[in-house]
Formats: sequence, C-alpha cells, structure tokens
Amino acid sequence: MTAPNRRSVSGVLLLDKPVGWTSNAALQAVKRLYRARKAGHTGSLDPLASGLLPLCLGEATKLSGLLLNADKTYRFTCRLGVTTTTGDAEGEILVTRPVGPLSREQVEIALRRFTGAIQQTPPMYSALKRDGQPLYKLARKGIEVERVPREVTVRDLRLLELGGGELECELRCSKGTYVRVLAADLGEALGCGAHVTTLRRIAVEPYDARRMVTLEALRTRAEQGLTALDAVLLPADSALPDWPVVRVRGDAAFYLCQGQPVLVPRAPTQGWVRLYEGEERFLGIGEILDDGRVAPRRLLL
Repeated sequence: MTAPNRRSVSGVLLLDKPVGWTSNAALQAVKRLYRARKAGHTGSLDPLASGLLPLCLGEATKLSGLLLNADKTYRFTCRLGVTTTTGDAEGEILVTRPVGPLSREQVEIALRRFTGAIQQTPPMYSALKRDGQPLYKLARKGIEVERVPREVTVRDLRLLELGGGELECELRCSKGTYVRVLAADLGEALGCGAHVTTLRRIAVEPYDARRMVTLEALRTRAEQGLTALDAVLLPADSALPDWPVVRVRGDAAFYLCQGQPVLVPRAPTQGWVRLYEGEERFLGIGEILDDGRVAPRRLLL
C-alpha cells in the first residue's frame, strides 16, 4: 500500500553524497524530501566517499541499470607507508613501512601498470555476498573467504599531486572497480603500501559534477515547496544523450506503447534507440530488430 502523501515524480537527481552517509541513507533522505513513491540509486558509494550519486525517481528507475554499468571517474588521496584492514582510513592499521624518496616519474611508471584491463580481487570489506551474507559482515567476525579475481578496465589513471607522504590521483574506470584495492596494489608496487584517505566521485557517464546538488541545498528547496525541488531534476532521457532517436506518431505510437514492434521509416538499421512520441514525449528505449522494425524494450509510461 502506498504511503500517505507520496506522489508520482520522475527524473534523475545528481546528488552530492556527503562523507559518512551510506548510499541507501542518502537515497531515503531524498525520497522523503520528494515524497516519491519510488526511487533507487545507481551503484553505491562507500560511506567514506563523497560526490556524484545519481538517484532515479519514479519511472526513471527503469533506466538505473544503464547508469550502474557506466564508467565512473574518481579523485582519491592515498596515505603512503600504511596499510589497513579495509584499505581505507576507517580500518585498523596492519603494517607501517618507511616511504623512501619518490619522484613523479617513479609514481607515473607504477600507475601505468594499472592502466587498461587489470585483475582485481574484491576486498573482504565489500557488499559482495557469499551464501547470502555480505562479505563485510564476515570480515567483522574475523572470517576471510576466498574471492575470485575479476577483470576491470582502467581507462585513465593520472597523478595529480605528490608530497608529504601522500599522493592524489584521478581515475576513470569501468563498473566494479575497487579504488581501495587499486590504492593498496599501487602502494605495493611502490614498495611501501598505501590506503585511501579521501575518495570523491566526480563523474558517472554521461553526468559530471557540475549539476550536483547537496542535501543541504535540497532541504532549503523543500522549504520553498515541491516545485523548487522538481526544478533540479533532470529528465530520464538525459541518461542517454548519444543514443539515436526514433520518433513515432499516431498508430505507430499506440502499438509501440502496447509492447508491439512497429516499422518506422528512416529509423536506424540496428542497435538501441531512444523512443519519442512526437517531438518531446520520451517513451523509453527500444531495439532495432533484424527485419527493421523497432521493438520496445523498456517503456516509461
């Protein structure tokens, strides 16, 4: 049964998640402010991390999987010479080692080893599940289980700052990349160990940080009314800026909305497309069939 005062609202909110919040806690706070019936996030950020957390409200949740699979960009700071149980500043110190003189060239050579397709072993302190139990709960009990390495792709990894026993990097990577594991592996490559002290996500393709909104700003808008809140929502089709467009009208629009493939003159010959009724109404996403018809795959009605 729908909670009282909930409403149908649809769109994408680019939240600047604060440090210390879980992604789900941030999602629930936003859902309450918007009085939204349905909402979901597009891949969680650790409580230690801040930055871009796209939230999908209403019908836009049907596209959340596309953002979950998107490339992400992070800026992170590593403390050199110290490894921790969690790979970040919240864990207990495992080993402390001296940090010898490091030049930018040495660090950049090490960074190149972690560019491209690489293997990562998921950390015990992660939300991955074993027999229905999150690994981090097992880790807190002192239980360690075998994890299968998996391939991720690092598109770009650049050194921004080096000094004072710390280094700051910018990383663009595929989904499923653990920045804490990358930092720990980089520390081993430098011979001193490392852990993440700050982590901020600045992009989830196709979105970047420029249109992020803080929780504080949302609360201020909530005092002004729901219209002020809705003003910062992006339309659902903003998640698909580079997809080809197919526009339908009349009977074609009717049958498409009934879930039936239709023939659309001058439509693309293959691939996935954005579907519109007329010039403005976004219907969802479709796929071009082998016979040239456009089949609806996920409709936002």
